[in-house]
Amino acid sequence: MTAPIPTFEMRGLGLVYATSSSPVEAIRSLSLSVEDGEFISIVGPSGCGKSSLLKIIHGLVRPTFGAAYICGTPVNGPRPDVGMVFQTPVLLPWRTVLKNVLLPMDVQRLDRSVEARARELLNMVGLAGFETRYPDELSGGMQQRAAIVRALVHDPKLLLMDEPFAALDALTREQMALELQRIWITSRKTILFVTHSISEAVLLSDRIVLMSARPGRVITVFDCPRERPRSFDDLASPRLAELAKAIRHGLDTTQLVTVGGDD
Repeated sequence: MTAPIPTFEMRGLGLVYATSSSPVEAIRSLSLSVEDGEFISIVGPSGCGKSSLLKIIHGLVRPTFGAAYICGTPVNGPRPDVGMVFQTPVLLPWRTVLKNVLLPMDVQRLDRSVEARARELLNMVGLAGFETRYPDELSGGMQQRAAIVRALVHDPKLLLMDEPFAALDALTREQMALELQRIWITSRKTILFVTHSISEAVLLSDRIVLMSARPGRVITVFDCPRERPRSFDDLASPRLAELAKAIRHGLDTTQLVTVGGDD
């Protein structure tokens, strides 16, 4: 029986940035396979190449070595089957919520039926009734909900999220993490989620990938319990608390020791 093709796969990825002084190796020999419907979080020290990795997957940056694949096809440029959520909502201030959400339809020339899906998604994230509002009329959390809907409206195979809650206050951030969990349970999208929050990663993930200091590589992949939904109160349970402790220890260690013993 033939094994299923992973939704996403990286094979020996390496990335070197050319600079005016000397080359900077951002990522080294990074390999990872992600199955359909998995929620994968990536944690690691600042500057370890997490955002660069998402850019490679999205087709915005070409790797120096290795390759990335989506459903077995090499990533050679931006793809319509990938959605992206950034650290800030990046909503156009002159467009209403609905028109911001429908931006992929304008860019990719999608069928008008996408508007019905957009309205369903806005309702799912609690933004029904705000379709004609403008971004400056929304709270930060509501703006980020709109950004998530925009990333989902064209029904991508893979959703990339680059620290999407980093700019939010602590309470709103927790609410958005729980909202994202609910969206994942409903949609079962394959998600690659970059975060500096260990508690977010433990709350949301099927697996957590720990990256080393620059040049970034995979140090350890932690398996999380499969039961959903989880709450922040559940993080105090012995199993999840031990998982968070192991990730924190690994993160503390990798911030002190870089690959190859560099200073």
